[in-house]
Amino acid sequence: MKRRDFLKEIAGLDKTALQGKANQLGEELMRLRFKQATNQLEKGHLLKETRRQLARVQTALTKLSA
Repeated sequence: MKRRDFLKEIAGLDKTALQGKANQLGEELMRLRFKQATNQLEKGHLLKETRRQLARVQTALTKLSA
């Protein structure tokens, strides 16, 4: 998913939906790390992309809290 599309998607979410998205991305990041540790990860760029998406969601959560 393109960064611009992802930002549009999270801009329309409320606080609980953003928290759910953060949990989902955190679990996905954990799964990717396990795959990398067992040499089963074929698309290594997904780690970096997922980590950045999680950071964007957490930033949006911080903006809503302030």
